[in-house]
Amino acid sequence: MIQNQKVIIQVMSLFEKHEELINRAISANKERTFYAAFPEHPSPKIYGETADKDGQVAFKKHLNSKFDELLQTGEQGWIGSEESPYLGSALGTTYPSFSVNQLTENGDKAFHAWRKVSPAERAGILTESLMRVKERFFELAYSTMHTTGQGYMMAFQASGPHACDRALEAISMGYEELTRVPEKVVWDKPMGKFNVVLDKEWVAVPKGVSLAIGCSTFPTWNTVPGVYASLITGNPVIVKPHPGAILPIALVVAELQNVLKEQNIDVNVCQLAADTHDNQITKELAEHTNVKMIDFTGNSVFGSYLEKLDGKTVFTEKTGVNSIILDSCDNLDKALGNIAFSVALYSGQMCTAPQNFFIPESGVKTPDGVVSFDDVVAKFNEQITGLVNNPKAGPFVLGAIQNPLTKERTQEASKLGETVLEPGVIENPMFGDARICTPTVLTTDSKNIDSFSEELFGPIAMMIKTKDTDESIQLASKLASEYGAISCGAYTTDANTKEKIKDAMSLSYTPVSFNLTGAIYVNQNAAFSDFHVTGGNPAGNASFTNSEYVSKRFVWVGFREPSKG
Repeated sequence: MIQNQKVIIQVMSLFEKHEELINRAISANKERTFYAAFPEHPSPKIYGETADKDGQVAFKKHLNSKFDELLQTGEQGWIGSEESPYLGSALGTTYPSFSVNQLTENGDKAFHAWRKVSPAERAGILTESLMRVKERFFELAYSTMHTTGQGYMMAFQASGPHACDRALEAISMGYEELTRVPEKVVWDKPMGKFNVVLDKEWVAVPKGVSLAIGCSTFPTWNTVPGVYASLITGNPVIVKPHPGAILPIALVVAELQNVLKEQNIDVNVCQLAADTHDNQITKELAEHTNVKMIDFTGNSVFGSYLEKLDGKTVFTEKTGVNSIILDSCDNLDKALGNIAFSVALYSGQMCTAPQNFFIPESGVKTPDGVVSFDDVVAKFNEQITGLVNNPKAGPFVLGAIQNPLTKERTQEASKLGETVLEPGVIENPMFGDARICTPTVLTTDSKNIDSFSEELFGPIAMMIKTKDTDESIQLASKLASEYGAISCGAYTTDANTKEKIKDAMSLSYTPVSFNLTGAIYVNQNAAFSDFHVTGGNPAGNASFTNSEYVSKRFVWVGFREPSKG
């Protein structure tokens, strides 16, 4: 009998657990074909028969109570000012508040532990956190609905599967960049009668504490790419949500902290920095010397201010003026139906929503003849009206207006052109107090460029009469170059015109979706395939997720000495 026998239990690391998924994501980034790691439909077969109900119950538990899931400590009090655009009342959820100095000091301390964790270990931890978030997709959906006003399906997809896909995209892109260079090599250079032999090694040194500033309309989808890009590259993150949409990203931070604690890593590697509308801490955080990087989604004024801060690496997604160029199409009704849906989707509160529709004064060419400008506008109005008045579609496509100012802007848009479709209100059968505003459609002439050269955030469509398609292209490209654009749509059956559009819009660094008529819309960007924002025009200086989005978050530092072996 063997005495003192030791039983060795080998525990699978989180990287080993998720290695296949991480490698598949790396391949997807290269292939750019369809890939989704997280199912986007809330099917009971996938998520469980009671998942939806359980998620709704979990969300309701947060109402009028403290969000006490965070593991960071030392709070100074409890704050919260979120309101539901559907209920017309405050959520009553409060969050721990922390001083800026405490947040940055915690982050600086956590930095020196987190940067020592290997890229593989970081990738495993971060991917595991996404698996925990997956278990809360329905809770996330209801939390997103009642902070942003998104419809249920969009809220589920955008804050759950699509956000996690974007986060995994950042993890895999970062991991690949960090492992692109070998850790150590023997460098042997022939010198004739002798060789110079050096031992060389390289370390990817992260830049330091990162600040992620969230927006009110997409609190997870727009936030997690920067959060996970910083984390995978060894940088701790302070997540500063918009004060009107804290709960969705708070759930993500809580799960990140849970996994960090389980791995005996300082939970302050990722901290939540909640504030209120009346007492915002964003600028104080951004300007703090300990903060080295900033991710931001929001308006151009604040984004431009951040870009000009000294000593910071800043990644921005700002406002843009998105265009649709109408030249010719095989089926005008289907084309207009597609873009009408794009305008109505989440009431135009998407950074990719189309705003300016350029139509030649001679009309749009179709197989049945040329359709005049006025008739195109009339058909478009019919598509909008038919959609929003459909009780099975309208309320759920429109969702609710997140900010009352957006509704006011839509209702006051008549000064920008001739109103051909008035904004109105429809009833949401589930939420009688929902803040709703149907799209308004205006017409104007191309010479009135001042009326459509700024982003009109919300459900506002400008139908602009141009001399011809060449002027339409010139205006769309000019506005993108000077004011920024995140998306562009174009309809043409002519190959030469298509090439003109591609060339002009590429020079303004704006992607183009051609001839969409089915179940894909100019608003939508797919993880692992579409780059969101190019970083080449005033709509933003970064693009997630390309290699620069992660490689700018660390610096390669080399060490060498005469070889000993």
